[in-house]
Amino acid sequence: MPGDRSSAAIRRRDALARIGAITALAARIPSAHAASASPACVVRPAQTEGPFFVDQALERSDIRDGVEGAPLRLAFNVSRISGATCAALAGARVDVWHCDAAGRYSGVDGRTSTAGQRFLRGSLLTDADGAVRFVTVYPGWYRGRAVHIHFKIRATDGGGQRREFTSQLYFDDALSRRVFAAAPYASRGQQWMRNAEDFIYRDGGAQLMLAPRADDAGYDAAFAVALAMR
Repeated sequence: MPGDRSSAAIRRRDALARIGAITALAARIPSAHAASASPACVVRPAQTEGPFFVDQALERSDIRDGVEGAPLRLAFNVSRISGATCAALAGARVDVWHCDAAGRYSGVDGRTSTAGQRFLRGSLLTDADGAVRFVTVYPGWYRGRAVHIHFKIRATDGGGQRREFTSQLYFDDALSRRVFAAAPYASRGQQWMRNAEDFIYRDGGAQLMLAPRADDAGYDAAFAVALAMR
């Protein structure tokens, strides 16, 4: 009937209009790739360097040196805040270091000396987008500390002053439990310190958490940090 055809035409026109509006809105939403190119400008709390930093200037992305463990791809996105402006920080040096599945750091003397070794240490300069990417393994644990990764960022501000920021990264306890149930971690059991028990974590650690995504190649994590600089 003519009335039915008219109503159908109106419904079709309204549906097309809604589809067009949704398409236009989607076109204004940046893709995840495009968003990642913008600095996040997140200020993080500093934490202690600890006793195991060795300034070896090991400029490399893959820091494993044959160490076994769950693969972890770790990206840093570094930005600078100056007044009311924020931009990617290029040319900043990012150092990363952490222990292996047995709780050992390289390049130090302890109960088991690793002097002269350099596993799980690396250093890179941020690119034009303020990014660096490391390939490592999920850190193990040692008595008295929660599971963590150390990092240090060094840069020069607009006035030629050297700036240094040091802190640590942490993992969700439930994720660590799953990782530590498999080799090479499992032989040490599950006696690692939980985040809430670690006095260093309690000083801002909730703002230093990684959220790794699992895939067929291991884990993938990114961390954004901004430095206040001239």
